[in-house]
Amino acid sequence: MDVRELAVPGCFEFTPRQHVDDRGSFQEWFRADRLEASVGHPFRLAQANHSVSRRGTLRGIHYARVPPGQAKYVYCPRGAVLDVLVDLRVGSPTFGDYAAVVLDEVDRRAVYLPEGIGHAFVALAEDTALTYLCSTGYNPEREKAVDAMDPDLALPWPTELEAVRSERDQSAPSLAEARQAGHLPRYADCTEHYDLLRSRGQ
Repeated sequence: MDVRELAVPGCFEFTPRQHVDDRGSFQEWFRADRLEASVGHPFRLAQANHSVSRRGTLRGIHYARVPPGQAKYVYCPRGAVLDVLVDLRVGSPTFGDYAAVVLDEVDRRAVYLPEGIGHAFVALAEDTALTYLCSTGYNPEREKAVDAMDPDLALPWPTELEAVRSERDQSAPSLAEARQAGHLPRYADCTEHYDLLRSRGQ
């Protein structure tokens, strides 16, 4: 499995080595040891989610307030998505920056995003499936969203697709509005949380 850190610090891309023969293919799409070696602490699996989306469906930007936040390991077993990770940590040197990765059924990549990072994706193919491994369970009181179409973020959504979004996502605040309302995670709180996870892992 090949690993590389993305433009947003703490976010990683994992590309498995595929074994192909006349029966089909096999790959290890998640390796706890490789993830732990990359992020510096074990990944605690609390919930697994699976979504199926029509072409053009845009979900996000979603995040959970820190602590405890929610780290995710995201994999696309069918179809293709443009997956975007946005640094929402106020005070971070890369606040407002993003990393974009195509996840598909060809290269079988996965991405990891730590607590405090926003997640969004657009389905590039019909009947696209996405699987998320989550470090904490769903808590509606701590779940938040930022507008994925915020012009200040200028995320690289394909212009040829007509985005299909939920009412919640369409009405989400801009990054500036979420920051002004005090909804965004603080970088200091996130780094403190990461340090705590590392100390517990040791």
